[in-house]
Amino acid sequence: MQIEKLRGKELDQLFNAVLSLKDMDECYRFFDDLCTVNEIQSLAQRLEVARMLREKNTYHKIETETGASTATISRVKRALNYGNDAYEMALERIKPAEEESEDK
Repeated sequence: MQIEKLRGKELDQLFNAVLSLKDMDECYRFFDDLCTVNEIQSLAQRLEVARMLREKNTYHKIETETGASTATISRVKRALNYGNDAYEMALERIKPAEEESEDK
């Protein structure tokens, strides 16, 4: 498991801080202070690439719609295929919230 290489006191602190956030507003505020706009957009882009790959979209369509490079798309695809199943887990968990917002 790749994550074992990352474990440490500082990352535990970061992840505990993220887990302590109570709502979307707190997430926006925390990540605005923690990351640059480009870093936040890159993270969001990777999640969108993962969603689109799950839906069997082509690299061309993903590249066009997200602006992600083929290298980023390939990296996300590798994580989907050989990673820790975390993209899958997260996308499944947020699916009901996305469907609810589409109904509004």
